[in-house]
Amino acid sequence: MTIRQAKKEDVSLIVEMLANDDLGKLREDFQNPLPKKYYDAFSNIDKDPNQELVVMEDAGLVIGTLQLSFIQYLTYQGGIRAQIEAVRVHEDYRGKGIGKQLFLWAIERSKEKGSHVVQLTTDKKRPDALKFYKSLGFIDSHEGMKLHIQ
Repeated sequence: MTIRQAKKEDVSLIVEMLANDDLGKLREDFQNPLPKKYYDAFSNIDKDPNQELVVMEDAGLVIGTLQLSFIQYLTYQGGIRAQIEAVRVHEDYRGKGIGKQLFLWAIERSKEKGSHVVQLTTDKKRPDALKFYKSLGFIDSHEGMKLHIQ
């Protein structure tokens, strides 16, 4: 299995994985053809040096994905914070350690980029995800809040 930067040709497969759970199907618009807004977003992510959208392949098949964002800020003496988003594993490959491999890659990549912390958010409606993140060493040290404006 390999992890590589996502390509435009992967966008439909990525969105299909994002839409393939109880919460994702409520917020994604997976259809064929895929709406242009997804390709526009991919283009913006792809040209931003602080964003890495990756896929995991097995024998040429895309079986997982995540987005890793590097956030430069002034606190922590000008530190870099890595944010993991949109982790998904294809339903046929769940329970086989793919998610763990993606996270271990993301943590190593974050170290390479000089990050001092790796963070993520998870919906409270995903208790299994929370348990999984804790098994990887993540701690729920902060309260997260969101304000949806659209």
